[in-house]
Amino acid sequence: MVIGPVLMLKGVIMDSVREIVLDTETTGLDPFKGDRLVEIGCLELINHLITGKTFHIYINPERDMPEEAYRIHGLSIDFLSKHPTFDQQAEAFLAFIDDSPLVIHNASFDMKFLNAELRWLNKPEIPMSRAIDTLDIARKKFPGAPASLDALCRRYGIDNSNRTLHGALLDSELLADVYLELIGGKQPGLTLQPSNMPSSDAQLSCTATTAADERKSEGSGIRTLRPHAASAAELEAHQAFIAGIKSPIWSIYQHADNNAE
Repeated sequence: MVIGPVLMLKGVIMDSVREIVLDTETTGLDPFKGDRLVEIGCLELINHLITGKTFHIYINPERDMPEEAYRIHGLSIDFLSKHPTFDQQAEAFLAFIDDSPLVIHNASFDMKFLNAELRWLNKPEIPMSRAIDTLDIARKKFPGAPASLDALCRRYGIDNSNRTLHGALLDSELLADVYLELIGGKQPGLTLQPSNMPSSDAQLSCTATTAADERKSEGSGIRTLRPHAASAAELEAHQAFIAGIKSPIWSIYQHADNNAE
């Protein structure tokens, strides 16, 4: 299993953790009733950091597009017929995801379609144990609250204004931000960053803020950090407080230290 480069921290060797955020679009709800994949979007995380590496394909489903599905993702058969079928792109997809865990919103739906397509090609299916279902995480974290991708974007202040239609790569990008918020936010700047991680503007490197934070407005109510040093008035108040304590316990240890000298 390839999970990324080896990192060093104070002489300790640690493997970096690679995850793939994934989304699909389809012609309908059930591959066993003739529905097919039409789009796959993937985004790579290393140690919970977005690396900028993506995988995105459109797929010719070799069938018609129901109106209900078209209203959701806007992918017409005229457009999709110009793209390769899944069998022509399966190897590239499998090579990108490798053996990494797959972060998916409502994983059972996407895994059902991916495994159906792989089964029709006589290829090994992807074990469900590899899926990290953000829908399940959200429902456990916020019982009874809306848990759609849009609802979670609103909860975390993630800008999803471009999501007028569903799109596999766009939804993967939004889901990556949601996932990182669900598990506690991105790691800060002092992290285990692989030495070969992309660092260009297009390929995000390690930062001290999450992508969701960057999308929040300046008027979000977040306070500016105060200086760590105490002011002169605070030091004076502290000394006055100390002077009022009768026989403080630390004076015993101070006296012992002085005698030791």
